[in-house]
Amino acid sequence: MKPKRIILIRHGQSEGNVDKGIYAQKPDYTLEITAEGVQQSLQAGVQLREIVKEESVYFYVSPMWRTRGTFENIAKALDRNKIDYREEPRIREQEWGHFVAPEQNLVINSERDSYGTFYYRIPDGESAADVFDRVSDFFGTLFRDFTLDDYPENTVIITHGMTLRIFLMRWFYWTVEEFEQYSNPYNCQIVVLEMNANNHYELQTTLEQRENRNPFQRPIKL
Repeated sequence: MKPKRIILIRHGQSEGNVDKGIYAQKPDYTLEITAEGVQQSLQAGVQLREIVKEESVYFYVSPMWRTRGTFENIAKALDRNKIDYREEPRIREQEWGHFVAPEQNLVINSERDSYGTFYYRIPDGESAADVFDRVSDFFGTLFRDFTLDDYPENTVIITHGMTLRIFLMRWFYWTVEEFEQYSNPYNCQIVVLEMNANNHYELQTTLEQRENRNPFQRPIKL
């Protein structure tokens, strides 16, 4: 049975969000949430409890340390007997290369904006298109889990900004141009997909749009 809601949450503020230089010193996956990120994730737990109330919840958590920390703090607001979780590497952050210095970050960001966010492959890393492929593969697991007789009433996915947008793109069949219209959600933003009377999920959360910086746009015209 499909869950009532699919809830996506970006991790709390991380060390990398406040200091780009840290990417040259620590592996991306080891970056932790900051003190502010802890408070954001605790508040997100309270907000999540208000949404799901006493219903059961199953979490899929990116294995990166900032998403783990976010989950640990969110879970404090919930009944431990009503939740379960699994680490899911396919919903990790877009691979950004290894020990990337701040000046390299500036070049990557500039080139990506000029080339197009979806297609630009980061040196020694991934493109958003690569993330799309692994998120699509994750959907197979998700749909299989939905068929379990005792599957919980709510699915919560704790992930990263780009990956969250890719999930929505894949779920709602957005075009590349539609995907690039949206900004990443803010830290610990809760994005809710709720099942309607026709057993289809509707996006309940308003996403911030941005000025499209990709100069190459060619939507299909029929």
